[in-house]
Amino acid sequence: MKKTALSVGLLAALLFFPSCRRKEESPAAGAPKPYVIGIFQSVDSPTGNEARRGILQAFADAGLRDGVEIVVTIRIANNDISEVQRIAQQLVAERVDMIIPMSTQALQAAILAGRTTPIVFSAVAVPYLVGAGRSADDHLGNVTGVASTGPIRQTMALIREVLPKARRVGSLWTPSEINSEYYLDRARESAAELGFEMIVVPVAGPHGIHGLVQGLLNEKVDVLFPMSDNTINSSFDVIGRAAEENGLPLFGSFLRSVEFGACAALGFDFYDMGYKTGRIAVRVKNGESPARIPIQSMDEVRLYINTEAAGKQGVSFPKGLLDRVDKAVSVALGPSTAPGSVLD
Repeated sequence: MKKTALSVGLLAALLFFPSCRRKEESPAAGAPKPYVIGIFQSVDSPTGNEARRGILQAFADAGLRDGVEIVVTIRIANNDISEVQRIAQQLVAERVDMIIPMSTQALQAAILAGRTTPIVFSAVAVPYLVGAGRSADDHLGNVTGVASTGPIRQTMALIREVLPKARRVGSLWTPSEINSEYYLDRARESAAELGFEMIVVPVAGPHGIHGLVQGLLNEKVDVLFPMSDNTINSSFDVIGRAAEENGLPLFGSFLRSVEFGACAALGFDFYDMGYKTGRIAVRVKNGESPARIPIQSMDEVRLYINTEAAGKQGVSFPKGLLDRVDKAVSVALGPSTAPGSVLD
């Protein structure tokens, strides 16, 4: 789903929480000015939207009503780095009280634009790559949040477990996204350890993905494992259809990829990640300094499978793996399964 940058205040949060629509609330005369929070994503993606939903739920659970104690403004760029930078600068110019960037690109832009504005990030693969700090405890005084470093090594090991005879792993990555490059480096390291050969193709944008996947198929790869980034995740259904049409195993590194054609995926629950981020944001809103809050990470790696996709891709899961599955779905790709059509 393509979107130009947009700003949604009260209405955006109301869409997520029907209970908040019971009546319009406004600050009482003489009440403190609402605390303004700017949430922004570099792209409209399944993972980003799940994280955002968790953030808003954490606010609601803390008793923060949009339009009363807080005002939430949500902005989404069209995966255009210049637009991401513009949004970050605009939020700072508007003097929001806090910025919540979701994605590596968004965090980098927020850091450059807001040297003093509190920043609580979410869904950022490796925040240290864009200057957030040196470690979880040694970071910029106005920055904290929740990192989403994906389980690349574990996913490569999963592929080896499921496909012991596989040799050539085909992958896509986006050079313009530093997190994608980081993941590719980790995948190559793991491939060398596990006896895989990586066949890698760079992606310039979502429109060329179908042709690039076909190129990987022509290279006779045994399995597809795209890197997790904004560009690829938002068009994952294109890869899923190619895998289904060619009977080729497809693995994902974000959990909802099983809804878009992956036979299996390891990853984090991005709703939980967003909720964790929201709880940190509440602490900062209540006066705690970001400098005193360590950058956090997700601990629980979950395993999802799609039995429908596995059947069409010729994949049989070992019993030992089935015993470890956190969620099994049977989702067939159809006109309504593009990532944009299932976003919250």
